[in-house]
Amino acid sequence: MSDALRLGTRGSLLARTQSGWVAQRLTAETRRAVELVIISTRGDQVRDRPLAQVGGKGLFTKELEDALLAGEVDLAVHSMKDMPTEGPEGLAIAAIPVREDPSDALVGAALDDLPEGAVVGTGSARRGSQLALLRPDLDIRGIRGNVPTRIRKQKEGEFDAVVLARAGLRRLGLGDEVADVLDVERMIPAAGQGALAVQSRAGDDAVNALLAKIHHEATAKCVAIERAFLARVGGGCSAPVACHVRPVDGGFRAWAFVAEEDGTGGRRVELRGNAAELPEALAGALGA
Repeated sequence: MSDALRLGTRGSLLARTQSGWVAQRLTAETRRAVELVIISTRGDQVRDRPLAQVGGKGLFTKELEDALLAGEVDLAVHSMKDMPTEGPEGLAIAAIPVREDPSDALVGAALDDLPEGAVVGTGSARRGSQLALLRPDLDIRGIRGNVPTRIRKQKEGEFDAVVLARAGLRRLGLGDEVADVLDVERMIPAAGQGALAVQSRAGDDAVNALLAKIHHEATAKCVAIERAFLARVGGGCSAPVACHVRPVDGGFRAWAFVAEEDGTGGRRVELRGNAAELPEALAGALGA
C-alpha cells in the first residue's frame, strides 16, 4: 500500500464532492493523504435511456468494484442507495459515515403550488409512484442527467419541477434551489438515501482499520434495516419500493412503501422496533 490512499470515485460533480468529503474526514482522523481516482461507470456512460432499461442496480458500482478487486484503488465511495443488496465476494462495506438529510425535494415549485397537469421530472419509479398518489393530476415524466443538468432542464422550461435528493443538493451547495422538502410523511426515501458506503477489500486489515474511524454506527444500523427490507421484497432501482428508518428512544421507527411494477397499488406501512431486534427481524415485519 502506497503512502497515499487511493480512493475510487465516479466522475460526476456529486460523486467527486462526496468522495472529497470522505477523503477529508479520513485524513482528519488518520493523518493519511487520500488521492481521488476517477473511474467511469456504465451508468455514467449511458445517459439516453432510463436506468431500468440499461440494467438496474450495479450500474454505478461495478467498475469501481472491479478496480478494488484488481488492486487499482484501496477504497471506493458510493451512494448507498446505488448499492446492490448483495456485493461481490472479496469486498465489504467497511464504513458508513453519518447520514445527510435523506428527504426528497422539489426544485422549481412546491407540490401544493403546482397547477393541474404540471410536468414533473424524475428518473425514479419510487418517486413517480408516490407522487402519483399525492397528486394524481400531475404529468410525471422521466429524466436523466446529473443534478446540475436536471436543474438546468427545469429552469429552461422542460419541467415545471423536478424531484431530487436533498442530500445531493446540500452536498453541492445547492440547498437554496429547494422549493419544497418532501418529508417522510409525504414521500418515503429510497433505502440508504442520504448515506454513503465506503467499500474496501474484505481482507485489507490496514485500510479497514482506518475506515473504522469514520464509521457511524447509528446510521449503519438504520441502513442495515432498510437494505434488509429491500432484499426481502426484491426491490431494485427500477422498482417502486421505498424504506426509511430512524433511531428513536429505545429503538427504531420505520416507514416502507411498495407498489406494483407499473406504479399502481401503492401501499405505505409504519412500524416501530426495539433496539434489540436484528435488522432482518424488523425488515421481515415491514416486508410482511
